[in-house]
Amino acid sequence: MRSIIKFFTKDPALTLSVVFILIFSVAILNSLDKTLFPQYLIYIFVALFFFVVFSMIGFDIISLFNKHLFIASIILLAITLIIGSVTRNTVRWIQLGSSTFQPAEIVRPFLLLFFANYLGKSEVSLKKFANSLLLLSVPVLLILVQPSLGVSILTVVGFIGVLIASKFNKKYLIVGILVCIAVAPLAWNILAPYQKERISTFLDPTSDPKGAGYNSIQATIAAGSGKLLGTGLGKGVQTQLAFLPEKQTDFIFASTAEELGLVGVGFVLLASFIILLRLVSYMENSVSPVARAYLAGFFLTYLVQIFVHAGMNMGMLPITGLPFPLLSAGGSSLLATMIGLGIALGAYKKS
Repeated sequence: MRSIIKFFTKDPALTLSVVFILIFSVAILNSLDKTLFPQYLIYIFVALFFFVVFSMIGFDIISLFNKHLFIASIILLAITLIIGSVTRNTVRWIQLGSSTFQPAEIVRPFLLLFFANYLGKSEVSLKKFANSLLLLSVPVLLILVQPSLGVSILTVVGFIGVLIASKFNKKYLIVGILVCIAVAPLAWNILAPYQKERISTFLDPTSDPKGAGYNSIQATIAAGSGKLLGTGLGKGVQTQLAFLPEKQTDFIFASTAEELGLVGVGFVLLASFIILLRLVSYMENSVSPVARAYLAGFFLTYLVQIFVHAGMNMGMLPITGLPFPLLSAGGSSLLATMIGLGIALGAYKKS
């Protein structure tokens, strides 16, 4: 009992913000797709359980297993390509009874943990930097061939965050950017046809309004039609009449904007901003340099995920399929985010 009380009092601002977004998510998802329940409630309770467990384990203890978790993550990503179920020409999910889970999402916090331990303990030499890029390429390529462009981008973003927080010569970052530019043509060839279409139609969605540009156009309409207070739960035209696809996942921000307006998405963004502020505070009061590197990677990942999701829902960025943290439906994404937050809370040394 004392442990539970200690958990809730360690950082009430973060905990209350997380719970608020989850409750908000249940309300909006119940309006958008009632078939998600009661199963999605089970995902939420499981995610909350892991959030508490990982925060109470402590960062130093879980770091002892960072190599084991990295190897397990690679094996899991490889197995996905072998036994994963094929959905819409992608192999991202593994069947587990009547449910499925997406390993590429779940392994993200563990990959961050590994690279934080690999790069954050001492000054990063050129050799270590080169080795880290080779190690990073393994999970990124395994995720890309599924294909899952959004998750692979988040994996790279998290690595960049870890690198920035580590002790290294900044010229290595320039080298890394040049390497990324050099392999960009190769990355384009790896992309699936639908991903290339998303990027091409981003510049002009109206060039194919009934095809590749359809999702972007409908999301923009939904986001703008809610105005200040929204149309009300269950009363959104774009969402309830199914004009907007993937309304509970990829376009949850636009769905929320339509039914609850600027006020609704404003509350979600405010709670998310509080979480980001707390993560910054954690970096300033981390238990070790390695913990600080992990927190920097997780912070950057969380920030980019919010920015990209909101941007693509408003037609400002290409459609990448990134969910909004804690708000979008998706058990694997929710579990990964809550595990990541749990590890972050365990890395915080309260003043």
